[in-house]
Amino acid sequence: MNEAANFIVAIPARHGSTRLPGKPLRLLGGEPLILHVARRARAAGAGRVVVATDDERIAAALRDSDVEVCMTRTDHQSGSDRLAECALRLGWPDDAPVVNLQGDEPFAPAAGIRAVADALREDDAPMATLATPVESAAQWFDPNCVKVVCDLRGHALYFSRAPVPWARDALARGRDAISSQACPDGITVLRHIGIYAYRAGFLKTFSSLSPTPLERSEALEQLRALEHGHAIAVRITPEPFPPGVDTEEDLARAERILQGRGLPA
Repeated sequence: MNEAANFIVAIPARHGSTRLPGKPLRLLGGEPLILHVARRARAAGAGRVVVATDDERIAAALRDSDVEVCMTRTDHQSGSDRLAECALRLGWPDDAPVVNLQGDEPFAPAAGIRAVADALREDDAPMATLATPVESAAQWFDPNCVKVVCDLRGHALYFSRAPVPWARDALARGRDAISSQACPDGITVLRHIGIYAYRAGFLKTFSSLSPTPLERSEALEQLRALEHGHAIAVRITPEPFPPGVDTEEDLARAERILQGRGLPA
């Protein structure tokens, strides 16, 4: 593979979903959702695209495509655990960059997928992710919007559902004083985007780490890496990541988007 394509995109996919049962196989534009996600990985120039699943129905839906499938165990607690098994089964070298692309991201921008792979290649951290400036103070205070605070090297210091970093002087005047500001007092507030890249060897390490107190408290798996002393490189996404597909309403919105416009390369 050339340098630009020297990364793997692995897509964890399970059939069970509380809010949208059978999500990977739900049709979007007449084709399974998981196939659209795999195509975004191809558009990003990945040298290898693998769907990691424990469900034969998902494997069967991809059988006539050019997408590789890795069958995994049924007892994994997270997508990263599933990808760690995939790395072992397929014998990926420890230094191979692996992008974890969620299976409900049919419009993930190709430039963003490349960017997280590049961040891993250009940094000494074993793990990388993306972020973007928050769009409003309301988003800053939304617990469903995960924020990330970075050091001067661009490594994550902390991820939180709380409004961090805390702009003390601005907030002393009350929330109304900053209601129209996304970056009060000159600070840049970053919203985390849930796409990751790992070195394949670290995927195996990460899956072996014990859960941590902050991870449990915030319900954010990436905090496990930080609490165990592993660095996470953070880069600004070059393009926005549209919302994923979690509900029937999301699926209907995705259908409208698909019919209304093409996707960026």
